[in-house]
Amino acid sequence: MIKDMHQTQQFTSFEKIPVTIMNKAEEACKLVSAEIAALIRTRQQQNTVAVLGLATGSTPLKIYQELVRLHKEEGLSFKNVICFNLDEYYPLAPESLQSYRHFMQENLFKHIDINPENCHIPNGQVSLEEVKQHCEAYEERIKSVGGIDFQLLGIGRNGHIGFNEPGSHISSVTRLITLDKVTRFDAAAEFSGIANIPRKAITMGVNTILSAKRIVLLAWGERKADIIKLAVEGPVSDFVPASYLQTHHNSTIVLDEVAAANLTRKKTPWLTEDVVWTDQLIKKAVIHLALSCQKPILKLTNNDYNENGLSSLLVLHGNAHDINIKVFNALQHTITGWPGGKPHADDTYRPERAEPIRKRVIIFSPHPDDDIISMGGTFQRLADHGHDVHVAYQTSGNIAVADDEAFRFVEFVKDYNSQFNINAPDADKIYEQSSSFLKQKKNAEPDIAALRQVKGLIRKGEAKNTCRFVGILDENIHFLNLPFYETGTIEKKPIGEEDIQIIASLIQHIKPHQIYAAGDLADPHGTHKVCLDGIFAALDRIKHLDFMKDCWLWLYKGAWAEWDIDAIEMAVPMSPEQLLKKRYGIFKHQSQKDGVVFQGTDSREFWQRAEDRNKATAELYNNLGLAEYEAMEAFVRWHY
Repeated sequence: MIKDMHQTQQFTSFEKIPVTIMNKAEEACKLVSAEIAALIRTRQQQNTVAVLGLATGSTPLKIYQELVRLHKEEGLSFKNVICFNLDEYYPLAPESLQSYRHFMQENLFKHIDINPENCHIPNGQVSLEEVKQHCEAYEERIKSVGGIDFQLLGIGRNGHIGFNEPGSHISSVTRLITLDKVTRFDAAAEFSGIANIPRKAITMGVNTILSAKRIVLLAWGERKADIIKLAVEGPVSDFVPASYLQTHHNSTIVLDEVAAANLTRKKTPWLTEDVVWTDQLIKKAVIHLALSCQKPILKLTNNDYNENGLSSLLVLHGNAHDINIKVFNALQHTITGWPGGKPHADDTYRPERAEPIRKRVIIFSPHPDDDIISMGGTFQRLADHGHDVHVAYQTSGNIAVADDEAFRFVEFVKDYNSQFNINAPDADKIYEQSSSFLKQKKNAEPDIAALRQVKGLIRKGEAKNTCRFVGILDENIHFLNLPFYETGTIEKKPIGEEDIQIIASLIQHIKPHQIYAAGDLADPHGTHKVCLDGIFAALDRIKHLDFMKDCWLWLYKGAWAEWDIDAIEMAVPMSPEQLLKKRYGIFKHQSQKDGVVFQGTDSREFWQRAEDRNKATAELYNNLGLAEYEAMEAFVRWHY
């Protein structure tokens, strides 16, 4: 299997580390798990130990799940395995829900037959005076077993490996470090806010990692695409610690397609190999050329093509003028003010069908505000044009409501009942339970059921208010409350049969002509991805039904990113007034304003993020020489 992995690698002149790209993270995890299993079995045959360096977080989670499966279903034993984890927050107790010891125990160790004495993780509770000695002992323990055979790594958005933040030296060893601001922001959700995150951590050093005999770094999702390009194609630099892997003799970076999107062979493949010039690739190349040259498409010249690696395109497809016209028209045809189709119009060059004039539409919203944030202008346009619009809120979104906001509502009900002499013992009970729980609540501790219900009701009310603002009938608002979400924690269950059946049943009931769904895959382990997987599974189950032949699926993005312009198939323009109305719709979600629970590194509020993204999309079209609009929402059609 190790041989198989190397056979799938491509090593271009731009890439300074071998890179393996798989279609999906799940496929990549099985490949890496198979290599780890092969190492363990080989060492068993040799009657010796396999020493693994392990990482934590969402990135390697599916690898641990696969290793557990191999143990339970295929008899893979871990009795000869010794593990060393990369890092641990400091100070942090091992029993803390956020500790990496807790993570490893819950996701791997307790499910396999490994000897607990062989599981080594830095101690986040050692006294400050003893940290140096503890780190030196950790290094010695690794050396005493012959070093690490296989080191598994993730990568932070700032390029860190382990907790070796930007500035870490190549000769660094296990030590106490101060966490970078980006790292702390990315961990904020796990700790219920950045204020609760430890400022330091104990981590293996860069030299410790590079001393491993084999290193595999994993990265999934578009949030990692920018830093992966720097690590793989950029210079070796302490600014991007992952770039140190370029100096290792046996390292591989394993990516899904989305994380690899910014690599040269994916972004501009004509610069790395001979390509087959399909219409889509021509469109991609010409748009890239126009943006690089800072010219409208119709002003590109033969010299522009020749000087930027596109001479083969001219040879095969004629002069610049002809190619420019073709791509310009293709982009022009994506623009429409009629997302449900324009009645009685020739739809040959329109992204949507004219018939039927009044379409049944389902907008799937992973959280109770994704509909208005991500496609609020299109949402309003569909309603204004008289389509039968349904909104399906897939999850309650309850974990995104701040504790004090929820308690304010609980207190209001109690005070209301008292003011008007209403006897409501259940409401009083919820007040007492919530008050008592919040006074002693630990970081990231799951809410009690009553408090989760209150938070869910807050978000439900905001969603209904938004729908009324747009003009959606109450009977067209559907709260699915998919079971996978209701864990009370950041970590969700995988999509299950019950979730898929709920989605499929709604689609079968409405029999839509259009479905809109969130295609935002910035976090492949996040709610958007799981919700989309549920929709795909449901559609696969019912696609044979007659009404599905007339049902089109359009994917929208979230508040943070947009589709690459060459991928956009429908762009819905908005006037200044329409953009302002979208903002007012977003304002209906009061619990998500003014410093929301999962703000991340972006300090902008959701309405600001959405407007900036929509304006940037319109500006791109304008820069390419098309009509100038105030803002645009973009969609890609998915063919199931």
